[in-house]
Amino acid sequence: MNFAAKSIISSLTILLISAALPATATAAPNKKAINLNCKVTTAKGHSIKNIELPQVKVSQKNRQITLVTNCGDVVIEANPRQAPVTVAAISALAKGGFFNQTICHRLTKIDSNFLHCGDPTATGMGGPNFEYQNENLPVAAPGNYPEGTVAIWNSKEITNGSQFFVVYADSTLPANYSIWGKVIKGLDIVKAVAKEGVADGSNDGLPKRTLAIEKVKVR
Repeated sequence: MNFAAKSIISSLTILLISAALPATATAAPNKKAINLNCKVTTAKGHSIKNIELPQVKVSQKNRQITLVTNCGDVVIEANPRQAPVTVAAISALAKGGFFNQTICHRLTKIDSNFLHCGDPTATGMGGPNFEYQNENLPVAAPGNYPEGTVAIWNSKEITNGSQFFVVYADSTLPANYSIWGKVIKGLDIVKAVAKEGVADGSNDGLPKRTLAIEKVKVR
């Protein structure tokens, strides 16, 4: 058999083997990660503004609370039907400028995945001059604080105040934190901040990327 014939047979063999192999599925393209475009901020820990807890009126209509941050807007749909006291408190604090020029001072990773905000002192110890009890608590179960949840932080039952956290990935937490809303826009900003991690390289601490709440709009 001459060289040309051998080449033809080899080519046909390769074609037959290729046709017999199952087609390889084309991988779906990864969703493009957000590129944070954050502005320089002057926000830092500062003294607490005195604001009174308003009279609670249960509304049947959800509210939109927009955190205007140095990295873009994070819009929360607040549910006053399920958490009337909490939504009234957060709304009053927002309208009074309590959250203006504050930073989100804590990021947690691994089992709990949230960004912690709402303390003007940026120490985790600050809050308004009032406290209120829990409401709208989830069940104690895996994934009880799903992605996008916004809840009030506390150290015990009646110490709810201004500090809140935004869950950027499904989390299992003690059922001690009142759920008052859900992020409907801007969760990608929180996720991008979380992706950059904690400043000291741990799983719980000051975020490497500063996310400052410049002001809050309520409607």
